[in-house]
Amino acid sequence: MRSISLFSALAAASAVQAGTVQTRQTKITPVTAKGNAFYVGDQRFYVRGVDYQPGGSSANLDPLADADICRPDIEKFKKLGINVIRVYSTDNSKDHSTCMNLLADAGIYVVLDANNPLYSINREKPAPSYNAEYLQSVFATIDEFGKYDNTMAFFSGNEVIHDLVETTRAARFVKAVTRDMRQYIRTRFNRPILVGYSAADVQENRMQTAAYFNCGTEDERSDFFAFNDYSWCTSDFITSGWDKKVQNFTDYGLPIFLSEYGCIQNKRDFGEIAALMSPNMTSVYSGGLMYEYTYEENKFGIVTIADKAQKGPRTELDEFDAFAKAMSNFPAPTGSGGASATTHSVPCPTKDKHWDVDSTLLPAMPEGAKKYLTDGAGKGPGLNGPGSQNSGPPEVEDAAPGSGAVAGGGNKQNAATKGRMDNAPLLVSGAVLMVTLLGAIAL
Repeated sequence: MRSISLFSALAAASAVQAGTVQTRQTKITPVTAKGNAFYVGDQRFYVRGVDYQPGGSSANLDPLADADICRPDIEKFKKLGINVIRVYSTDNSKDHSTCMNLLADAGIYVVLDANNPLYSINREKPAPSYNAEYLQSVFATIDEFGKYDNTMAFFSGNEVIHDLVETTRAARFVKAVTRDMRQYIRTRFNRPILVGYSAADVQENRMQTAAYFNCGTEDERSDFFAFNDYSWCTSDFITSGWDKKVQNFTDYGLPIFLSEYGCIQNKRDFGEIAALMSPNMTSVYSGGLMYEYTYEENKFGIVTIADKAQKGPRTELDEFDAFAKAMSNFPAPTGSGGASATTHSVPCPTKDKHWDVDSTLLPAMPEGAKKYLTDGAGKGPGLNGPGSQNSGPPEVEDAAPGSGAVAGGGNKQNAATKGRMDNAPLLVSGAVLMVTLLGAIAL
């Protein structure tokens, strides 16, 4: 079990000598992880928020780089009573101080996708897309947002692994990115920032994916696991199958939350919030993010914006009031919520007909990216750079387990995951993984 001390004078002095980013531009207590839950200080923290991408993915727009976009939405966020937003696209070449400080003033944390369409892991050809140019963009995003204390976490990938078994081969590369991001943060920042994966809710590989991101050496494992769930369609805890998912994830060993949730088959009443805040779930889940804030082509949103530049008036739909009412009626519970105080790893999944990964070894960090650990990433390429998906070689070398460890532990060993235990990678059969370890077969 690790020390719960956030910093020591000696660690801080060493960080400065190593060129660690020291700038802190928002005044809000950072979110940390301990056991299988999140905390702000000593208080349990639940994710109670929305997915936020005005204009949708096709707009290729950064809503946090323009105060004319974020400011009116933050006023709406206050009305909703949320505490977290997820932003999918951000421009790492721009300044975000105004929006990030406005969010901090409102008590709102931010979870960010570190990738964008031009700089991301290609699930069909993952090896060439894992390269120094790609990591420079990822690290530049961390540099830009890591200086704000209300940056809660980064996603190393979103639904890269999907329903086709071939896509599971990309898991090694996404996990390598997770390792690299965590190493970069521990090396260059004086506070913990969480890193995890946002998974698709695919029945055939949901539990293998979860296990994979929490197996192996400490440096390779995620700080949390999140997935996108659309199974609650104005339903209930049992009919939706959420009871089985809670059972499956019991004793998983990391914090879990829903990075997207929603269903529009019926009129939305947001009963998910009641379930997420109930004793049925709080010992295993730490909340979730409602998909989504703005009404786009997929028709999930609760606010419309007529202006294509996303700067016009915001019109609240009926679902806005319904969501706000659910948030008010079902507040975050007090106390521990039944959370476990100790984090632990799980066995790695073995190859089967749904999981085509037969090695626990991860790709080695590209040689050209290692300089960023000491020098910093520099200015990012933004959302319109030349791209990186074909910049790497067709094959990569594997790294030894523990390659992402930081000498002296970095900030991570002191504070990011209190109570985190190191465990060597283990292998078990798919049957043991799905039944014995996690309690029940996934839906």
